[in-house]
Amino acid sequence: MTDHVTLTCRLNKTSLPVMTTQQLVYLLIEAMPGAEIARVQMPLNLSLVLDKSGSMQGKKIENLRQAAKLVVDRLGPQDIISIIAFSDRKYLIAESQPVTDKEALKKQIDRIRDGGGTAISGGLSQGLAELDKALSPDRVSRLLLLTDGQTFGDEDACRKLGRKAADRGIVITALGLGDDWNEDLLDEIAEPSGGSGDFIDSPDRIIEFFDKAVKSMQDTVVQNAHMILRLAGGVTPRQVWQVLPLISNLGYKPLSDRDVQVSLGELEKGQPRSLLVELLIGPRPAGSYRIAQAEISYDVPGLKLFGEKVKTDILLDFTADPARARQYDAEVMNIVEKVTAFKLQTRALEEARMGNIVGASQKLRAAATRLLEMGEEDLARSAMEEADNLEKSGQMSSFGTKKLRYETRKLTQRLNP
Repeated sequence: MTDHVTLTCRLNKTSLPVMTTQQLVYLLIEAMPGAEIARVQMPLNLSLVLDKSGSMQGKKIENLRQAAKLVVDRLGPQDIISIIAFSDRKYLIAESQPVTDKEALKKQIDRIRDGGGTAISGGLSQGLAELDKALSPDRVSRLLLLTDGQTFGDEDACRKLGRKAADRGIVITALGLGDDWNEDLLDEIAEPSGGSGDFIDSPDRIIEFFDKAVKSMQDTVVQNAHMILRLAGGVTPRQVWQVLPLISNLGYKPLSDRDVQVSLGELEKGQPRSLLVELLIGPRPAGSYRIAQAEISYDVPGLKLFGEKVKTDILLDFTADPARARQYDAEVMNIVEKVTAFKLQTRALEEARMGNIVGASQKLRAAATRLLEMGEEDLARSAMEEADNLEKSGQMSSFGTKKLRYETRKLTQRLNP
């Protein structure tokens, strides 16, 4: 039987020294759609939910209109689109419809004008209502949200709508433009659905981000992917991190004392979904052992395949040979370093929020050192600048906070061919 998803597992060390204490190993698990489904193309059910408030004037609204029209150009008659603009009111620019008359859609987009305040929940609610009209297991349903401002008084409604999208299988991508928006709220809207937030630092990049988002949607071929890691006795999981496409702390759901489960959601063509699992291994005599088995279950709706599975064993040697015990996988350790830098800046932001200025600035400087060693000079400079801001004024800049928060999530993308 052909595996439509490839599953590979690598340890940072394939041999551990014989010891009487527990030892830490890192397990990199990578799942990716196989070449045999590269030609599968799932039709889209897409809603654009676009901020048209007064702060979007000038290049922001101009580039937003251009980006929305680019999305229309990227879609075909098999796809369905709806377009909603919002300020402190919601405006249905284009109701849910097949992308057959692109010029008519573009004319409707050109009518979007800036003005008014900001109430995100109205736009989200209308966008989800339009997506409901064409919701189907045979379509990839996505909502693309862009805002440049703070929403006031409807934050809880926005969070509830994010959870509602998750319940319907609708993935939200939430984009914040500039530095006057609530990054916690945008992440809380997007992440329950399996989506993510992101930071657009300049109006000139709106088109780039929209183009990337649509490509990601069109490349989605695998849905409902789940990973189960079955562990041998004496093996204890400590943390589970997603490392591609973005770094995030997933946590895990224990099924029993020896099983953990992680939801992977959707997989894209040519884009691995990778996890880094920290495992504590109990002492063993010299020899080779199966320490775990990884299993991925998944659906490929475009091929009418559901509940497919692929699995592999993870083997580890214990050795009395010091030379063998010193060998390690450089790529896995590189990923560990990038996750460590992400952890440092995440803790720094948390401590800054709690008012621990000394602890936050120390962690920012430590993160800057690691980032510099990785060749991430721009991010290292930002971390140092924000450490200086904390020590001088007691707070970080909004721009610097967002840049560190969102750009360090992408550190592992530099390794992805």
